Amino acid sequence: MTLLDQNIDLKRFPTTPGVYLMFGDQDVILYVGKAKNLRARLRSYFSAAGDGRGQIPFLMNKVRRIETIVTDTEKEALILENTLIKKHRPRYNINLRDDKTYLSLRLDLREEFPLLQTVRKVRRDGALYFGPYASGSAVRETLKEIYRIFPLRHYPVETCRRRGRPCLFYQIGQCSAPCHGRISREDYRQLVQGVIALLAGRETEVVGVLRERMATAANELRYEEAARLRDQIRAIEATVERQKVVGEGGGDQDVIGLHREGGEIEIALLFIREGKLIGRRSYLQPWCLEDDELLSSFLREYYARDVVIPGQVLVPLALSDAATLEEWLSERRGRKVQIITPQRGDKLHLVDLAARNAAESFRERGSRRTARREVLADIQERLHLQRLPQRMECFDISNVQGSHSVGSMAVLMEGEPAPAAYRRFRIRTVEGADDYASLREVLLRRLRRGLEEDELPDFILIDGGRGQLGVLTAVLEELGLEGRIDAAGIAKSRVVANMQGKMVERSEERLFVPGRKNPVLLRGGSPTLFLLERLRDEAHRFAIGYHRKLRSRATIRSALENVPGIGPERRKALLSHFGSVRKLRQAGLEDIAAMPGLPRSVAEDLYQYLKDSDGD
Repeated sequence: MTLLDQNIDLKRFPTTPGVYLMFGDQDVILYVGKAKNLRARLRSYFSAAGDGRGQIPFLMNKVRRIETIVTDTEKEALILENTLIKKHRPRYNINLRDDKTYLSLRLDLREEFPLLQTVRKVRRDGALYFGPYASGSAVRETLKEIYRIFPLRHYPVETCRRRGRPCLFYQIGQCSAPCHGRISREDYRQLVQGVIALLAGRETEVVGVLRERMATAANELRYEEAARLRDQIRAIEATVERQKVVGEGGGDQDVIGLHREGGEIEIALLFIREGKLIGRRSYLQPWCLEDDELLSSFLREYYARDVVIPGQVLVPLALSDAATLEEWLSERRGRKVQIITPQRGDKLHLVDLAARNAAESFRERGSRRTARREVLADIQERLHLQRLPQRMECFDISNVQGSHSVGSMAVLMEGEPAPAAYRRFRIRTVEGADDYASLREVLLRRLRRGLEEDELPDFILIDGGRGQLGVLTAVLEELGLEGRIDAAGIAKSRVVANMQGKMVERSEERLFVPGRKNPVLLRGGSPTLFLLERLRDEAHRFAIGYHRKLRSRATIRSALENVPGIGPERRKALLSHFGSVRKLRQAGLEDIAAMPGLPRSVAEDLYQYLKDSDGD
């Protein structure tokens, strides 16, 4: 019996702002929404026309009950809705599956000699942030140009001061070596101000100042310094010439474009910084929400992350809750944010550009989707699978001489990595280097949970040969899943000698499937083999990363066991505070002493211990 079959008294719902939660079977939250008037919003779900969204009939057939949470204001409802969506990840809410954040550059002016850091999280910590940058290569290119023009330091001051001489970057002119007194604090601050102006897009201002300094140096016969300033000016002008200017007047803006086709909607997000287009990002949403609500949901979901929030967000249509969103965004940014629906001029042209990008992204995504489905169909045919492997999972085990054994699970959805679905497992029941037993533990934990949550893969790939595949098939039989989940093992290529024993050859990757004696060989370089290798490599990379993290924690524990005053709790606190042994070793005495709860005398003993053991 569905909720629509019941007699629902809509009058019992309040008319105040708040959040409503729709529950399905087993009290699973299916949808979370906010409303200025809860009763009026819920009434639209029960009207004959519905609320116009394509997924609502599917949703309402599964809803068993509705709960509401009243708030004082619409903004409080917005914040609560974000919190509940992030916590429960309801199936029918908008879901930005690609949760990777772009890189930004961080500059903290409170430091004696500020340095540029690449970060993924933008925090309200008093530092300056610039970006976002579309890729690591874009950041590296930006930093390369900056260090050539303004040679800021690259490493922590204390680390460099422990060296007997300035680092290699100083030798090639990309560091001013403040750690060894090669530049005064005042001159270094001038470099920092130049970096800020350059990253903020004020190139004309920077060039003007540098030209004045070049002329002064030339008049005072300091020709070497004048030549260096001339080279800086040329580098800036060459950098600016490569950038595409898309708007007049500068300013930081995020521009949203929409493209709807075939029951799906593509959202393109353009990053405009000081009038320059520096990056693009796109998201595909399968549900046909009303454009107003979908766009509002997208803005809430995207800007709830640790991202740079610009002064203006340009949108293609007016939003009913624009004022609430502006207030919320302004609080998150710490300065005023405007949500603008342009009607004419340059801003409208930017929104049109974003819409064209959304259409192009949808077209490209469709081509990629067709190609991926062809590869998935080939995998199904070549490995004799029962169904199309739309969700593929791969498992790997990692340990070093039996210590810190871990397992990993990588996931491909429709042929694309789904990092949010990756999982890692710390082996609990196996002692020593027993990969088979460790694999069995990981598989049982994953599949039992999958049965409880009704989320199972179509196909499991095991990194290994017949032995590992045997473990997988035994687990599937034990859980009664052999008819629901296909399985295969992928064994790395082997190096073999030819018949004469002189020439060494490398065999192809071998794929083992249950019930077949000989392995399946796929053509080297084929898209099918590449996809399976990619899945295997992702699982291996994820396992190695987790294993290194555990080893790092163990290393810091063992490294600090001989330091007086450092017990288990303080070792744990140090790891949590500094993040790694490497960062702890690079920290200065004042950095260590500043850690909450650590006495000064213990900090001094720890600093001296790390300094003495640095060369061990």
